[in-house]
Amino acid sequence: MAKKSDKRHIIGLVSEKTKERLYYTTKNTLNTPDKLSLRKYSPKLRKHIIFTETKKNLGRNEAPKR
Repeated sequence: MAKKSDKRHIIGLVSEKTKERLYYTTKNTLNTPDKLSLRKYSPKLRKHIIFTETKKNLGRNEAPKR
């Protein structure tokens, strides 16, 4: 179980060209408060492109609002 003082969050990385979420990573929000952009390999395009940070829980994984 994670500690309450844990500052690392799970983020999803979305391709700028294909808009697919292929990679997940963790990030320390105290050290890097800005959005993360990484150059990763896209198997669909078969080349390296830039992936940007989004929330991990998107779409149907997101909890319904009450």
